[in-house]
Amino acid sequence: MSKTLPRASVLSFMFAVPPSPGFGELSSSICFELAKKIKKTPLELAKQIVKVMNVSPFPLIQSTQAAGGGYINFHADYAELSSMTFKSAQILDTEYGHVKTDEPKSIIVEHTSVNPIHPIHVGHARNPVLGDALARILTAHGHKVSRHYYVDDVGRQSAVIAYGYEKLGKLKPEGKLDHSIGTIYTITSCITEIQRLKRELDQAKESAPAEEVTKLQQELDDWASAAVDLEGRFPQLFNELLGAINKDKNPEHRVNDLVRGYEAGEEEAKQLIREVCQICIEGFRETLDRAEIFLDSWDWESSFAWNGDVARTLDELKKTPYVFRVGDVLEFDAEKVVQDFDLKEKLGLRKGYEVPSLTLMRADGTTLYTTRDIPYSLWKLQRVEKVINVVGMEQKLSQMQLKLTLYALGHRDIAENLIHFAYNLVTLPGYVMSSRRGRYITMDEVMDEAVRRAYEEVTKRSPHLPDEQKRQISDIVGIGAMKYALVEVDPAKPVTFTWDRVLDFEKNSAPYIQYSHARACSILRKASGKPKNPDYSLLTKPKERDTIVMLARFPEVFLDAAKNLRPNTIADFANALADKFNSFYTALRVIGAEPVELGDARLALVDATRIVLRNALNLLGIVAPERM
Repeated sequence: MSKTLPRASVLSFMFAVPPSPGFGELSSSICFELAKKIKKTPLELAKQIVKVMNVSPFPLIQSTQAAGGGYINFHADYAELSSMTFKSAQILDTEYGHVKTDEPKSIIVEHTSVNPIHPIHVGHARNPVLGDALARILTAHGHKVSRHYYVDDVGRQSAVIAYGYEKLGKLKPEGKLDHSIGTIYTITSCITEIQRLKRELDQAKESAPAEEVTKLQQELDDWASAAVDLEGRFPQLFNELLGAINKDKNPEHRVNDLVRGYEAGEEEAKQLIREVCQICIEGFRETLDRAEIFLDSWDWESSFAWNGDVARTLDELKKTPYVFRVGDVLEFDAEKVVQDFDLKEKLGLRKGYEVPSLTLMRADGTTLYTTRDIPYSLWKLQRVEKVINVVGMEQKLSQMQLKLTLYALGHRDIAENLIHFAYNLVTLPGYVMSSRRGRYITMDEVMDEAVRRAYEEVTKRSPHLPDEQKRQISDIVGIGAMKYALVEVDPAKPVTFTWDRVLDFEKNSAPYIQYSHARACSILRKASGKPKNPDYSLLTKPKERDTIVMLARFPEVFLDAAKNLRPNTIADFANALADKFNSFYTALRVIGAEPVELGDARLALVDATRIVLRNALNLLGIVAPERM
C-alpha cells in the first residue's frame, strides 16, 4: 500500500461481508476513505490496488476484484477454505468455534434471583436462560466464570410468606414446594391487604378527602375480587388461613415485626423466614436442574445485613457529600455523583436528564433492596474482575444508582466492571398474569407443555421408535424449544411466547435446528464411515458453498457473542446454518454421489455441519439429539 499510494496514511483494511455471494466472501470499502485524501475516484483507486496486490501468500484467497463504485472484493479459494474448515472442525470437535481470549478474566454472572415467595414463572424464565447462555459462552471464550443466585430474603414479601407459613403451623407444604409456597403467599398477602385497607378506609372516612376515600375503596374492591377468585380455586387453604389470620387484631404488626427482626438478625425471625425461604428454594433447584441450569453459589441478602456490611456501607456513604436527609429518610444524591465524576456520556444519559435520588433507609430504620445490594456488589467485585448482573430492563435506574454509589465510595476502578445485562419482558398473547390473584404460568408448566407437544410431534415423525426413546427425545426437544424461544430474540426486545413458533419443526426454533443436527447424524450413520478421499475442489454448487462459508464464519460469530454479550447471535447463526444445510441436503445427493471423491467431500461437509450445530446449541444450553 505504501509503495502504491505513498501519500496515503492507512492503518488497516476493514472488511465486511458483501450483500451477495457474487461479490465474493469479503469486501473492503477502504478506497472511499482514501479518495478523500487523494485526487482519484474510489473506483480508480480500487483498480490500482487490485492490480498490484499480491495474494499468493494467502492460500484462502483465490482472486480480488474492483467492483461497484470502488469496493475491493475478495473471492475465496473454496477447496482451501473447505479443507481448513472441515479439518479444524474434526480436530477441535467440541471446541471448534470457541475462540479463546488473550486476556482471560474471572467473572461472576448473577442470574435468576427470583424472590423465594412463589415459583419461577414464564416471565422470570428468560433470566436464567440468558444468564446460563452468557456463562457458557464466556467459559468457552476462556474466562473463569462463576454462576451466582442472589436470594432476596429481606423485606416485606419474605415476612408475609413467613407469617402465612407460621399460621399454618409450619407444616411442610405438599406437592411441588415452590408452587405451594406461592399459593400460601398469594392468599396471605390478599387477606392481610384486605384487613389493612379496611382499617385505613375507616380512618379515611372520618377525615380524609373524598378522592382518597374513593381510591382506597377501589383498591379494597380489587383485593376483594381477588379473594373471591382465590377462595374458589383453593377453598380449604384459603379458609384455613382466613380463620387463623382473623384471630389477629392487626396482622400488620406481626409482619412488620418480622421485617425489622429479620433484618436485625433476631433469632426467632431468622429461623422462621430462613426456613420458609429454603423450602421455596428446594423447588427452584428442581426447576433449574430440569432445565440443566446450574449454579455455583447461592448468596443470601440477609447475610450482608447480619454481618454488619450494610451498616458499615451506610456509614461510609454518610461520610460522602452525596447523602442527605428528608425528615427521617436517608437519600443518596445520584445526580451529584454524575456531575462530579462527569459520567453523563459514559452512562449514555441524554442532556438535561437528572438521575433521581435513591432512598437508602426508610423512616423506620429499615433499608431498601438497592441499599443492601451495595455491599453485595462490593463483595462480588472484590472476588472477581467483572460482574454481570442479569436483571430486567425495568431495573435500569436502580442498577445505575447502584453503580453510582460505588463511584461515591471511591471505587471508580471496580464500578466500571459492574455490568447490567438488561432484558425485556415475556408476553403470552391472550393471557394476563396477575401475582395478586396468583395467576401465572410457571416455568415448570411451560416445560411440561413443551415436552407434551414435542412427544406428539416426535411420535408423528418417528412412530417406529420405542416409547422410552420417544420420551427421552421429547424431553430434550421440549425443554430446548423453551430455552431457544427465550434466548433467540434480541434481549432489548420483548418475547412473544406462542406454541406455534416455539415448537416449529420447519423454521426458526430449537426443534428445527435439533432436527437438522439429527438429520446430519442420520446421514453419517447411513454412510457407515468417515470420508476417505474427499476432493474439495468438486464442491462448486452454490448451496455447497453457502454452507461452507457459514461453517467457516462460526468462530467470528462466536467472538462477537462473547465480546459483546450477544447470545441471541448464536441462536440466529444456528438457525441460518440449519437453513443452508437443509437447502443443500434437499437439492444435492450425499450418499452415492458420483464421483466418489465428491460424495466424500459432501460427507465431510455434513460432518462439519453436525459439529457446528451441536456446538452452537450447547452454547445456549440446548442438547443436540442424534435421533428425532
